[in-house]
Amino acid sequence: MSQPALLVRVVRSDLEESVHLGHVAVSDRAGRLLAWVGDPTHLLFARSSMKPLQAAVSLSAAQEDSLTLPEIAVICASHNGESIHVDAVSRVLRRAGLGFDALRCPPGWPLDPQAMGSAGRPRRELHNCSGKHAGKLLASVRAGWDPATYLDLEHPLQRKVLSSVLAATDQERVQVGVDGCGAPVHGMPLSKMALLYARLADPEPLGDLGTFVLRATSAMVAEPYLVAGRDRLDTAVMEVAPRVVVKAGAEGLVCASLLEEGIGVAVKVADGNARATGPALVHTLGKIGALDDGQIEKLDAHARTPVLGGGNPVGRMEPAFELRRS
Repeated sequence: MSQPALLVRVVRSDLEESVHLGHVAVSDRAGRLLAWVGDPTHLLFARSSMKPLQAAVSLSAAQEDSLTLPEIAVICASHNGESIHVDAVSRVLRRAGLGFDALRCPPGWPLDPQAMGSAGRPRRELHNCSGKHAGKLLASVRAGWDPATYLDLEHPLQRKVLSSVLAATDQERVQVGVDGCGAPVHGMPLSKMALLYARLADPEPLGDLGTFVLRATSAMVAEPYLVAGRDRLDTAVMEVAPRVVVKAGAEGLVCASLLEEGIGVAVKVADGNARATGPALVHTLGKIGALDDGQIEKLDAHARTPVLGGGNPVGRMEPAFELRRS
C-alpha cells in the first residue's frame, strides 16, 4: 500500500504554511482505474457521499411518484440548514404524515453561518442529514415498515441499502459502522467509491434500482442548492457544470459522477480537513476534462481558496499534484 500524496499547499504571504496529504481515484463504470494519486485502495467510510445511492433506495421503497425535484434533492443532501432546506424536509415528512419529532438524527446547528443566527437552539430538522432521514421515514411508512427503528442495521430499509452498496461496488462484504447522524455507514476502498459514482451515471448493474438512481441524480443537478447551499462546494460545482454530480462527505471525502462519460471520482484528504477538498476536486475534474478553464475560473473560491489575514486575502490554497494514468 502506497503512502498518501501531497494534494494541497496552504500558502500565506508567500510562505508554505501547511500541506494536506491524501488520495484520489478515478474509475469507469466497469471498475477500471483510470487515474489516481496516493493509494486508491485506501480504506474509508463512505459517510455522506453515499447519500445519492441511499436516496435511491428510499425512493424505490417509497414508490412515491409525486415527490418534487427539490424534495428528492434534499433527501440526497448534507444541507446548510437554511430555510429552503428545512421547508423541503418538512414537505417530505408531511407526505409520510410525520413531523420533525419523528427524525432520529441528533439535534444540530445549521452549517450556514447566516442561518445559525436565527436557529435559536440545535434542532433535528437543522441537522445536515435531516433530509436523508426524512426520506428513510417516508420509505418506511410507505413500505409498511416500523418508522421508529429505521436506523437499525436489521431494519428492512437498511438491509436494502447494504445490498445496493454491495451491488454498486462489486464487493461481497463491507465494514459497517455508525455515521455521525446515527445511520449505518459503509467502509470500502477509495477506488470502490469512484466505481460507485461511475455507476450513478450508468446504473444498469443495479437493475430495477437504476431508475431511482437516475431520479436522484437528476434532482441533484436540477436543484443543486438543495443538496448543500450557500458557499458550499457541492452546490457550486453543480451550478457551473450541470452534468457533474458532486456529493461531499465528512472527514475530507468528496465524490463526483460525470454523467455523460460514466466516470466516477473520489477524493480523500488524509487528515480529514474539508478545506482541502475544493482545490483537490476542482483540480482533478479539470485534469480529466470535466471542467473547462472558464468553469474553473468561476469556481476560484473553491479551486484556490483564499487564505485570510485581517479579513483580507493574503494567500491561497492550491493543488499540488498530477494524476497518474493507467
